[in-house]
Amino acid sequence: MLGGRKEGTTLSRVVSEGVTPLRILIADDHEVVRRGLRALLDTDRDGRQWTVCGEASTGQEAVETAKQLKPDVVILDISMPRLNGLDAARMILKTAPHTKILILTMHESEELIRNVLDTGARGYVFKSDAGRDLVAAVDAVQRGKFFFTSKVGEKVLRGYLTGQGGAEAILESQQQLTPREREIVQLLAEGKSSKEVAMALNLSVKTAETHRANIMRKLDLHSISELVRYAIRNNITQP
Repeated sequence: MLGGRKEGTTLSRVVSEGVTPLRILIADDHEVVRRGLRALLDTDRDGRQWTVCGEASTGQEAVETAKQLKPDVVILDISMPRLNGLDAARMILKTAPHTKILILTMHESEELIRNVLDTGARGYVFKSDAGRDLVAAVDAVQRGKFFFTSKVGEKVLRGYLTGQGGAEAILESQQQLTPREREIVQLLAEGKSSKEVAMALNLSVKTAETHRANIMRKLDLHSISELVRYAIRNNITQP
């Protein structure tokens, strides 16, 4: 879902003044949240020259829209259908490594902090604190800095950045899965059948079933309920 008339007006005014605006893509599966974030960001207050160039309602749409629009900053909800924010971040940065990524979340844990950093994202903002923190977060990441809520322990962040809590802390089982397999895990954990997975990913049903069988064998899982628990533990989907 691309930005409309408001973006064009903002862009034309800024370009006419010889300044290139900061382009922001917002991805969240709730329209009311996207509207609120746009209202916070798509203004010229305090001398800022930012514009929301596009929106997306699923992780897959975020990846495709980022590829098309090439935004400077992407704000990703961590829990979205089709593809979660962490995997969407990995895919976006694979094709556009200079894009700055911010993750939106309702959760806080050391494991989540490490997973966010591992994607290449520059930080995260609690949804409940977006009104207070989001502008500062975008300003920080667009200047090449990290942004984490003050609730995040300095020890966790410092340990990761100095190599004491990085790759070793990433769950081994996550490293076993390919990006395609992680997509399929999320869809299955969301209750999709093999046929629905095939339709969503433009695969044959036989290929989707083969992926499903390979995933269950690779992770040593024996039921969909075990797969759902795995997906929740590894932040592939949210409960």
